[in-house]
Amino acid sequence: MSGDTPAARPLTRPPAPAPRRDIPWQIHPTPPAATGLARFNALPHSRAVATLLTCCGCLRWAERIAAHRPYPDAESLLAAADEAGYDLTATEQIRALTQEPPAPLPPARPGPGALAARTALRAAHAAYERRFRYAFVICLDGHRDDEMLDQTLHAIRTRLAHEPDEERPVAADALRRLARARLAQLAAFCRQ
Repeated sequence: MSGDTPAARPLTRPPAPAPRRDIPWQIHPTPPAATGLARFNALPHSRAVATLLTCCGCLRWAERIAAHRPYPDAESLLAAADEAGYDLTATEQIRALTQEPPAPLPPARPGPGALAARTALRAAHAAYERRFRYAFVICLDGHRDDEMLDQTLHAIRTRLAHEPDEERPVAADALRRLARARLAQLAAFCRQ
């Protein structure tokens, strides 16, 4: 026996790596036990607002949510986001919608007609943007990957038939749901 038994070895941890200056949230690392929500609550106000703007492009929405931190749990954060979203004016809704990038095309399903369906969806997206002057937004949470293309195509064709005043609240509701889903992810994974 060498005398190097597990009980005789010192229990040391390697030193933590130095924070990387090129990744802003690592300048002041958060302890590993902290949740994403705790990290979000600890962000400086300006960083919290900038982070929230990635969920919804309305400054007043982001400022309002950031100002009411700390949130005790994710449900409280999401409730605040919902309330702030319902309080947006028509002008703020349209401004936030114009900030949205075009919805990504759903995953292609194999088989005949897949290329035609994706081509039809691209054309419908372009027609929607011409008609309403903002990108088509949709929240597909709860749908399987193999349903997304059909759901998106059906929704965009239905919504293209709306008048602009009829479509704006529908699009705003889709944006609220999308912002909520993004915020739930942020609360789970946000890093300081």
